[in-house]
Amino acid sequence: MITGLGKTARKATMVVALGLFAVLQLGTAPAQAQSRIKDIADFEGVRDNMLVGYGLVVGLNGTGDDLGDADFTRQSLVAMLERLGINVRDQIDDLDSDNIAAVMVTSTLPPFSRQGSRIDVNISAIGTAESLQGGTLLVTPMVGADGEVYAVAQGNLAVGGFSAGGNAETVVKGVPTSARIANGGIVEREIDFNLNSMQDMSVVLRNPDFTTARRVSDAINAYLGEVAARPSDPGTVRLSIPERYNQNVVSLLTDIEQLRVEPDQIARVVIDENTGTIVMGENVRINRVAIAQGNLTIRVTETQQVSQPSPFSQTGTTQTVDRTNVAVDEGEDNQLGIMDGGVSLQELVNGLNSLGVGPRDMITILQAIKTSGALQAEIEVM
Repeated sequence: MITGLGKTARKATMVVALGLFAVLQLGTAPAQAQSRIKDIADFEGVRDNMLVGYGLVVGLNGTGDDLGDADFTRQSLVAMLERLGINVRDQIDDLDSDNIAAVMVTSTLPPFSRQGSRIDVNISAIGTAESLQGGTLLVTPMVGADGEVYAVAQGNLAVGGFSAGGNAETVVKGVPTSARIANGGIVEREIDFNLNSMQDMSVVLRNPDFTTARRVSDAINAYLGEVAARPSDPGTVRLSIPERYNQNVVSLLTDIEQLRVEPDQIARVVIDENTGTIVMGENVRINRVAIAQGNLTIRVTETQQVSQPSPFSQTGTTQTVDRTNVAVDEGEDNQLGIMDGGVSLQELVNGLNSLGVGPRDMITILQAIKTSGALQAEIEVM
């Protein structure tokens, strides 16, 4: 009796455990489809800044600019040598080096970068240089949108591509006129921005949407226990800094960016007619509609046959005669397909594929369905 009760209890315990496991699995499934606020929105003031500069790359093995065609490279070389105390104004027409290239230097200044920190820089040739392999970038100031110098770049170039060849053939891999210098830029000026002194700030959605903005504000208010966030438009949520986070905005943003919400999106079909690419959102729906797809195909085949005279004929000659065969396929085997109302994305794709519709024909069909008013989605043609 005791043993039987023990087995029954163990079975009951296992059933309860499996039930709890199933409940936990079901409870965590929606959370996996949700996104963190930090992945769908940006915070006011926390942003990158673009930097650009003009410089010279030296040390190229005969693959630099042709100074006869690139006047800006020649003038830059003369100005650089004069800054170093070398006067070549009188011999400017005699300069004929092909080891120098004029380049544009670009980079991104991360938010809250401090003086002395390093950033990566990208280099791109703007003259007639064939390759930047083996080159060295000279000191290049990099300015922001306000014209102020925020970083200085210099260093040896790392080129991912190459170009090699002879008189009859040339092999090119990648882009040898573009290069990169890891940690090649040093920040010289900081952007003055005090995050902790802010009393309110904006949370900017990367994909503006009314529903998503409302869900973000509700998630923030539920976490803080007070009404501190309000959506002001589809792309902005205004956040008032609570008193307990005064002078500690970093902690507030750290807590908020980990909150999970389910972003909403409008039903949209994106079409790239150049490549035949079609991207449809999961909310795309169509009303009840009939679809038929047929192509008119005409195939013309030319066949040459040899015509010979009858045996023992004295007048006939052997000739080549053209035979033309014309075949017309009007797509009679294609059937008319009917899509019921409220068809989902998967059902729509399966239905069109069952008709033997290719990507480019599918683009035409989707546009025709939209024109008929049966497609409940927005079509965007790239």
